[in-house]
Parts: sequence; structure tokens; C-alpha cells
Amino acid sequence: MRTAVFRKANFNSAHRLNNPLFDEKTNEEVFGLCNNPNYHGHNYDLIVKIVGEVDEQTGYVFDLKILNDIIKDEIIERFDHRNLNLDTVEFKTLNPTAENIARVIYELLRVKIDIKYDLEITLYETPRNYVVYPVK
Repeated sequence: MRTAVFRKANFNSAHRLNNPLFDEKTNEEVFGLCNNPNYHGHNYDLIVKIVGEVDEQTGYVFDLKILNDIIKDEIIERFDHRNLNLDTVEFKTLNPTAENIARVIYELLRVKIDIKYDLEITLYETPRNYVVYPVK
């Protein structure tokens, strides 16, 4: 009986969208206000989806307390109240778009969650803008 379970978390981070291969004018045209040299911030909402078989003994697909601890240790502690461009190794050379942030979160969690589970990340950058990774 394959079932999906979800855990929601949030973190607050600053970032600047900027491509060092572009000149200043092109960066402004492509990224607009998100290219502010003084950075800007978001209150990110993260939804982690795990799909798997329900364990007959526990009734769980995945213990959500354990998932909460993994998210806290791997994502919240790393990104909350940080400038993604300046304070994290993951985005030193990777533009911290919502798409890239979701992929990085997936990669950080994937190594902590058994491959027998499907894993999907939904990341809301604003209430109206969000990304899903991976898309199957």
C-alpha cells in the first residue's frame, strides 16, 4: 500500500540572483529586483514528500519525527537566517534560484533517506511562486 507522507518546514534566507558571466546591465534585465546588490530575503516554505510502503508493524511510511530531525539538521540549521550567496558553500558558485535551492535540498536529504522511498521537494519562495523537484 504505497502512501505519501509530507512534512512542512520553513526557513528565512537572503540571496541575490546574479550571473558573473553577465554584465551588470544583463543581470539587471534578467533578474530585475532579485539582482539587488544589497540582497533581499524570502520566508521559504518547504514541503518534503516521501512515498513508500506502509510498515505493517508501525503503520508508518516514514517516522515524521525522524524526518523533522533530518530537515532541521540538514536544511534549517544550514540555511535559516543565512545569506545563501555569502554564508553557504552550496551557493558560492551556484545561483540561488528557487529551482537550484530545491535541487540542493533534495540532494542533501536524498543521502539521509533510504532510496527505497521516493522523495520530492516543494519549495515556496512566495505564496504564489513555488518549484517542485524532481518532476516525474
